[in-house]
Amino acid sequence: MERNYIMKMVCETACSKEAEIRQAAFECLVSIASTYYEVLEQYMPTLFELTSNAVKGDEESVALQAIEFWSSICDEEIDRQEYDSPDSGDSSPPHSCFIEKALPHLVQMLLETLLKQEEDQDHDDDVWNISMAGGTCLGLVARTVGDGIVPLVMPFVEKNISSPDWRSREAATYAFGSILEGPTIDKLAPMVAAGLEFLLNATKDGNNHVRDTTAWTLSRIFEFLHSPDSGFSVISPENLPRIVSVLLESIKDVPNVAEKVCGAIYNLAQGYEDSGAKSSLLSPYLTEIITHLLAAAERTDGAESKLRGAAYETLNEVVRCSNLSEASSIIAHLLPAIMKKLAETMDLPIISTDDREKQAELQASLCGVLQVIIQKLSGREDTKPIIMQNADDIMRLFLRVFGCHSSSVHEEAMLAIGALAYATGAEFVKYMPELFKYLQMGLQNFEEYQVCSITVGVIGDICRALDEKILPFCDQIMGLLIQNLQSGALHRSVKPPMFSCFGDIALAIGAHFERYVAPAVQIMQGAAQVCAQMDTLDEELMDYANQLRRSIFEAYSGILQGFKDTKAELMMPYAQHLLQFVELVSKDPLRDESVTKAAVAAMGDLADVVGENTKQLFNNFTFFGEFLNECLESEDEDLKVTARWTQGMIARLMHSS
Repeated sequence: MERNYIMKMVCETACSKEAEIRQAAFECLVSIASTYYEVLEQYMPTLFELTSNAVKGDEESVALQAIEFWSSICDEEIDRQEYDSPDSGDSSPPHSCFIEKALPHLVQMLLETLLKQEEDQDHDDDVWNISMAGGTCLGLVARTVGDGIVPLVMPFVEKNISSPDWRSREAATYAFGSILEGPTIDKLAPMVAAGLEFLLNATKDGNNHVRDTTAWTLSRIFEFLHSPDSGFSVISPENLPRIVSVLLESIKDVPNVAEKVCGAIYNLAQGYEDSGAKSSLLSPYLTEIITHLLAAAERTDGAESKLRGAAYETLNEVVRCSNLSEASSIIAHLLPAIMKKLAETMDLPIISTDDREKQAELQASLCGVLQVIIQKLSGREDTKPIIMQNADDIMRLFLRVFGCHSSSVHEEAMLAIGALAYATGAEFVKYMPELFKYLQMGLQNFEEYQVCSITVGVIGDICRALDEKILPFCDQIMGLLIQNLQSGALHRSVKPPMFSCFGDIALAIGAHFERYVAPAVQIMQGAAQVCAQMDTLDEELMDYANQLRRSIFEAYSGILQGFKDTKAELMMPYAQHLLQFVELVSKDPLRDESVTKAAVAAMGDLADVVGENTKQLFNNFTFFGEFLNECLESEDEDLKVTARWTQGMIARLMHSS
């Protein structure tokens, strides 16, 4: 009764005289759509009428909320369909198929919004108007109903795509691009094959809006209909030359169009990522693509529409997805060019904070490119020497980047240093005296906690590269980590990587970890207790609890393996707590696979490393048999392998004399 009354009031208010009040009423309906989907059935006819009238004739602020109502319904139904997949075996939440029932009328209403573009609309991300909202909702409808949307949208596309009016051409292109995710490849392939050449020509359209939307649509085609690995791609050896030449011509267009073209090149490259040892069709065009992307990044108007950032991101993807055996010399030539550009940023005139920001942004992009090049070239023995020869110069540049930002350690440079440590291995030790102060700064940077988190990850990379050579720096690193974990001021998301880092350090220095083991495990036990008390109904907290538990198990595994063959008995006092923690986690239905895997591995490490002395403990804990059986029935191959190994370790222990 109360619900009916609330709905009656909200619906009446949605017809109020004042636009602000109508907007607020629709905002309520959006919330109701996502929170009370299950009980909406009886109100839907009224809600459809209200939202249609608002979309067709009300002020934009009200119409936007009316479209948002349908987007929320799509979100709910998409979630429910994913949940419905037969694999999960759970009883699925009710699905009322509202979108399917309203489909013809809803699609018609959304297509009309696409024709309401603003003449001078800005192309920046934060602009939101009725045609954009309509297109976004149309995309969600396509994901909700799949093939059913195609026959409803294609007549609109065919009617308007060649219209003399730019609004009609842009709306038709936008509608076509919006429905590419959701329907099956069988349904989409023929129409995309038929429309591809048309779209390539439309990159020369006289209207900026049409070119912008055309480039975006091409990008979506390459994202959803170009995965040669899975056996289907709209791109063939025959049409690839034409596609590349059109994209490289269009990247010279105005910034908003060029930025979308970068997205298209990004998705094009990504499609060829898994060609493995096979030749990549993109290899012959690589030099040309890289040259054009660098030119786009250097444009004087590169700051507009985020073009510069997009060009560098795309460059990274092109390098990452390239076939190394065909592209190694091209990437080797790119390395000094990027190093030179990074060196030039050090001498940029810095007069205002704006200049400082520009410098930081440019350095971030260039460090990002270097990271990808380092990872790519160090992935194979025959190209690794290229990195080794340049390592000193690269490191000098990264240290100079830190020098430019005295207060904050630069995230991208830190990530690139992690890649360099991995590439150079034990050789990396010579950079530690100079680098160490920046690692300390990073660990102490509570303000920019992402920097702190990245620094912790990089310390893990350095431990893996240096092994025992990290020892001279361990007192200070462990001191800071322990201090940070005890601090209430540090953002909680940084704490799990810090526990994992304990494991990395222990693995690197082996028996030398003895002096840290008591304080480290004490904090791990404290964190394990916190996990046990977390509110399991709060999804965000649950995610965090899973990260925390996984990292505590990883720390235990690292410490145990580090002590193997030398100081195994040091872990005996903590064995019981570890098994209690595994038992607690095994009883939690909300743990995720990665936590299960880490728990099983830590239990196996305990049996393997501490051995004989834990026999009585394993006898006392009866839960693990059932827990391991559950893991052996999992679909996850890795988990099965880990569980089998752990089962073997415990069995060996039990049968020992």
